[in-house]
Amino acid sequence: MKHNILRNTAFAALAALATAGASAAGNHAGGHGHGHAEAAIGQPGVAAKATRTINVDMTDGMRFTPADIKVKQGETVRFVVKNSGQLKHELVLGTEKELKEHYEAMKKNPEMEHADPNMVTLAAGKSGEIVWQFTKAGKVDFACLQPGHYDAGMKGAVTVANKTAAAK
Repeated sequence: MKHNILRNTAFAALAALATAGASAAGNHAGGHGHGHAEAAIGQPGVAAKATRTINVDMTDGMRFTPADIKVKQGETVRFVVKNSGQLKHELVLGTEKELKEHYEAMKKNPEMEHADPNMVTLAAGKSGEIVWQFTKAGKVDFACLQPGHYDAGMKGAVTVANKTAAAK
């Protein structure tokens, strides 16, 4: 019960942050903050449609390997993420603005539990995955939002090549 209350509180806090961000950006504040966020970075992918797998390692050196990833617009990628450290780490896909806002919320509520399709949180030695379709060309950031990790440089980026440029 306590876990569910924490999770619901976390979702409410994240929804409020996303809605506030959408309102500040001049978008409608219809309570669909995550929809706007996902539209900017892509959408959850279907595992059966993944065209390739990218292994990502997270370490207590506060780094992702690789930290720079290149994909094509429209591509569905399966990220197999491994925490090879002793601390809890996570990989969260988002815009730089969204990641910073979420990180500030995490610093205030370090035990906040959350689970969204654009993220995976892993205990030491564990592995997990994210399946994501990159629908827009540009840059999609990712980071570990555990308190202190983002500030220590635990971040990276996915460069999404334009569909027409990628075909050349």
